[in-house]
Amino acid sequence: MVRKAVIPVAGFGTRMLPASKSIPKEMLPIVDRPAIDYVVEEAVNAGITEIILVSHASKTAIENFFDGHPELEAQLEAKGKTDLLETVSKPLPEGVQVISVRQGPPLGLGHAVWQARNAVAGEPFVVILPDVLVDDDGRGNDLANMIRRFDDGGAAQIMVEKVPDELVHKYGIADLDGAPPAAGDSAPMRGVVEKPAREDAPSNLSVVGRYVLPPGVMDLLANTPPGAGDEIQLTDALATLIQQAPVEAYAMLGRTFDCGSKEGYLEAILHYALKHPEIGGAARDLIAQANRG
Repeated sequence: MVRKAVIPVAGFGTRMLPASKSIPKEMLPIVDRPAIDYVVEEAVNAGITEIILVSHASKTAIENFFDGHPELEAQLEAKGKTDLLETVSKPLPEGVQVISVRQGPPLGLGHAVWQARNAVAGEPFVVILPDVLVDDDGRGNDLANMIRRFDDGGAAQIMVEKVPDELVHKYGIADLDGAPPAAGDSAPMRGVVEKPAREDAPSNLSVVGRYVLPPGVMDLLANTPPGAGDEIQLTDALATLIQQAPVEAYAMLGRTFDCGSKEGYLEAILHYALKHPEIGGAARDLIAQANRG
C-alpha cells in the first residue's frame, strides 16, 4: 500500500520572481489558500498519510503552514470566528503528518527525491511536483487511480496528459509501447523523450509531474550520474527503471495548472475563484465585465 508522498519544495522559483524572492512560490495564494495546500489535499484524498517535504532553509514558511498557531487560534476563538478557527487549527486531517528533510545544494530533481530515502524507508512512494496543480473536476482523483493501478499490477505509474502537437517541444513526451491509453487508464512505456521536435515526438502525451514509484528507485538514484545541467535527473533514473521493470503512462482525467509560470498561476486563480463557494459569483461577474470591456 502506498502511503508516502515526496514533494520537492527546495527550488527558488525563479519563474515567479520577484514575488518568490521573499515568499516561497509554493506559498503564493490561489484565492485564499497557498498552492502547496491544494497539492497536499490532492495527496491526502488519494490515501497518502505521510507527506515528506524536501525543503531548504529559506522555505520554513511551508512547514509552518501545516503547524498550529496558538496566538492566532486564541484570537479567532475570542472573536467567535469558529469556521476560520477550524481551518487554522486543523490544517491536516487526523492521521496525516508532514515532515521535512533538507536538500542542501540544488543538484537536481533526482537528487532532491533521493534526500527522502530514509523517510521513505524502503516503501513504494509518490512523487508530486508542486508547481503543477491537478483539479479532478469531479471525475475522480487521478493520483488515487495511479496508486490503485500500482497496487494491482506492480507497474510504476507516470501521469501524462495530451498537449497540442505544436507544443510537444516544450515537454517531456511519453514514448509508449503500443496504443495510447484512454483517459483514466494506463499503457506500457518505453521511455520519455525530452522536448522533442514535433516531427520526432513519439506521442503527444506530456509528463505531468505525478509519479507512483517502487522503493528500488532510490537505489537507482544513488547510482545515477549527473545528466542534463550537470544535475542528477529523476528522468534518468526512470529510464533505467524502464529497462528493469514495467512502467506505465497513466492518462489523466483532470486538468492541470502550471503555477510555476505567471500564465498558469493566473489561470489557476481564475479557475479556483470560479469554483469558490464564497466568491464564485463575484468572479463570474468580474470576468463578464472584462469580456464586455
